[in-house]
Amino acid sequence: MIVIIIRTLILYGAVIFSLRIMGKRQIGELQPSELVVAIMISDVATVPMQSLNTPLLSGIIPVLTLLIAEVITSYMSIKSGLMRKFFMGEPSVIIYDGVICEKELSRQRFNLSDLLEELRLLGCFDISDVLVAVLETSGKLSVIPRDNARAVTVRDLNLSNVRKEGLPFTVILDGKINEYELKRAKKSRQDIEKEIKKHGASKISDVFIASIDAEGEMFLQLKESKRKRK
Repeated sequence: MIVIIIRTLILYGAVIFSLRIMGKRQIGELQPSELVVAIMISDVATVPMQSLNTPLLSGIIPVLTLLIAEVITSYMSIKSGLMRKFFMGEPSVIIYDGVICEKELSRQRFNLSDLLEELRLLGCFDISDVLVAVLETSGKLSVIPRDNARAVTVRDLNLSNVRKEGLPFTVILDGKINEYELKRAKKSRQDIEKEIKKHGASKISDVFIASIDAEGEMFLQLKESKRKRK
């Protein structure tokens, strides 16, 4: 039993290492070649887990081989447009100027129901409002709406006093100061201690999460145990 657990953990670590090496896009948006590698890695890794008679290297070596193959493929795709087209495919225009391209829809085996569903998920309920719709190599649909159908922007309204937007600085996580975020926000520990007291927290360990937005305003939530006492 212990041998099985150890073998499983080793193979688990090898698979996680492989996916990390292949990059974050591998997890978020699988290209055709990446999907094949992900399926094959999961398949070959399970063989040594199920059979103690199978050497552990029989699972690790194929995983590392697939990892190397995927890295080489990715590098070739970056350097060569022809290789990128072969391994990744190319985007397909499904709708152009409000008209559905029936031949392309049929070639991609993408039916009308699927197309309408994808458009609704993207907030497009009228095909005539779509200028261009592109089926990406990852299988996701990208839509460019017509000028009269797109959302109004700050530039359109010509506003001057607009609230700043940006990635908040999460300075406290589960009662602990995040030193990196603190430095990024250009704040000191004393600044944070003063600020949390304004929000009703007596000490940093009482705070579940605290973040500072681009305007310098703090969002703070106390730990549940501290909220119940109030």
